[in-house]
Amino acid sequence: MKKSELIVLLNEKAEQYNRTDFIETDPIQIPHRFSKKEDIEIAGFLTSVIAWGQRKTIINNALKLMELMDNAPHDFILNFKEKDLARFQGFVHRTFNYDDLLAFLNALQRIYRSEGGLENAIAESFKVDLQNPGTGWNTFKTNFFSGPHLVRSKKHLPDPLKGSAAKRMNMYLRWMIRSDEKGVDFGIWKTMSPAQLYLPLDVHTSRVARKLKLLSRKQDDWKAVVELTEKLRKLDPEDPVKYDFALFGLGAFEKY
Repeated sequence: MKKSELIVLLNEKAEQYNRTDFIETDPIQIPHRFSKKEDIEIAGFLTSVIAWGQRKTIINNALKLMELMDNAPHDFILNFKEKDLARFQGFVHRTFNYDDLLAFLNALQRIYRSEGGLENAIAESFKVDLQNPGTGWNTFKTNFFSGPHLVRSKKHLPDPLKGSAAKRMNMYLRWMIRSDEKGVDFGIWKTMSPAQLYLPLDVHTSRVARKLKLLSRKQDDWKAVVELTEKLRKLDPEDPVKYDFALFGLGAFEKY
């Protein structure tokens, strides 16, 4: 396929799938239930953490989490006491269980009480090494788990320095940072630019990217994320991750 034809295809598909009716079938519907910035980013973060497996199960368990937080995640995170955590007994999503959830809730409380919230904590982590954005997630993960936690809980945040594609966290950043008139992504974080984003690589986007000759690496790891995103930056330097809609739609819905 010629480059001109590729650009036309990807732009058409990005336009086709970057629409509000996409929201109702996607986990992004959970943060879309809120209007307050802090509610959106906390709901989005916890939803992205458990966003693997069947979409219906992801959405149902994320809704359950929001209900357990009285559908006011920011207020709950700021004010919960130890006695309030008993309500989460029995919560499980695949390998993410009650003990993992407690570690995440306690870390979020510390971040919102003393570090200015998730936007500030993640933005500060990404400033550590601007030449190697994979370091940003490593730094954030180290900070996030600086309080009490089980070793097992650390696997629920990615570490690109160990090869992770960081799919769910790159998806979360897309939700928070991208902004356009379509109304799917929120664009509520202004400390980082859409130009800095990296593609949320999964089985659908990687398969389509290889068929379109945008990705040569065989493994779905961080090196593949960087390779593919750099190719997409050449198509749109300011908003390369808008093509996540195109690649995912072609793979998941059209079986390209």
